[in-house]
Amino acid sequence: MSAKLASLAGSKAPRHHILSVLVENKAGVLARVAGLFSRRGFNIYSLAVAPTDEHEHLSRITIVVDVESAPLEQVVHQLDKLVNVVSISQLAPAEAVERELLLATVAVGPTERSQVIQLVGVFGGEVVNVGGDRLTVMLAGRPEKIDDFEGLLENYEVIELQRTGRVALPKLERQSDRPQSVTGAAG
Repeated sequence: MSAKLASLAGSKAPRHHILSVLVENKAGVLARVAGLFSRRGFNIYSLAVAPTDEHEHLSRITIVVDVESAPLEQVVHQLDKLVNVVSISQLAPAEAVERELLLATVAVGPTERSQVIQLVGVFGGEVVNVGGDRLTVMLAGRPEKIDDFEGLLENYEVIELQRTGRVALPKLERQSDRPQSVTGAAG
């Protein structure tokens, strides 16, 4: 977690609700959703939106809401009132696959260049752009992994850094629905 977020959160990590909201892919829908949160005083920790592959006329909004600012039932009730909302699902952090993307441009001299490249490799990221004295790196992963990587980047001169916010889907069940094979005596 960045130093700024850590100081805001205190010693414990922020608790949050993850909502996956399927909405009609129409102009103004995101503004209405964000406006609802603003009017009610709900703090959005992270928000990501993109069209779905399921139906071209639908988009999925992943909203991470601060637990302290908004009771879950109230958030869901208010979202459900919006005309363009098709469905709302809560994803408990333990039951969700969460990912986030980080892009950062880092100033590097000859010594720092190899250190940053090695750090990116250890975290499973990539160098996506190279300049004479700068590197742009990318890392995708669990939010905690992104927090750890961002913390280590603080040892270098970070020119720009952008995080996407979380996206999340429910974890898949581990048991298969396939019929079990039956072994018996061959006659």
